[in-house]
Amino acid sequence: METYFDNKGNILNSCIRSTRDKSALYTLKTTFGLRGRKLTVLLDENPAPGRSSHVASLNWKDKSFEILGQRKTLSEVRRTQGGFFKKTRHWRWTADRKEYELRYDDDEGWKATLNDNMSIGARFLVPGRPHLFGKLDPPALHLTKTALEADEIFLILVLIYSEIKRQDSTNSSSSNGGVGW
Repeated sequence: METYFDNKGNILNSCIRSTRDKSALYTLKTTFGLRGRKLTVLLDENPAPGRSSHVASLNWKDKSFEILGQRKTLSEVRRTQGGFFKKTRHWRWTADRKEYELRYDDDEGWKATLNDNMSIGARFLVPGRPHLFGKLDPPALHLTKTALEADEIFLILVLIYSEIKRQDSTNSSSSNGGVGW
């Protein structure tokens, strides 16, 4: 699945669209309070008949993910391995699902890999700086067939969470008043 975010750098309030036909797949909406982000909701733009469009949420204050009614804290879905200089983060929704290792590279963006980095599950590239001349490319998300079948919604939330935390750590003053978790 090749997609892009239609709101340039603001991935927390945007629509995820297909690159093939520009149709809306998901919408992200984030609420803010006095102390920063509260809740980011992922809405399905094409829900199955009789199903809710609300598929997932990321509660910034409680540090939790909720997917299709099942809620888990950050510590339940993420584990950290390695030392101070070479730290890797591994993400898994449940014990029977695949575990993804998430890494960031300045040129390639976020990469979620499987099987000890043998195969790529997802890529998420957010352009860093606007160009002086020319148009800024929108953030792009690519999920492989393997990731789509099992962990599409989970990986979207993990990649968004990771990018926002990266932006918070690199910006001296962020849009949420410097408040994060």
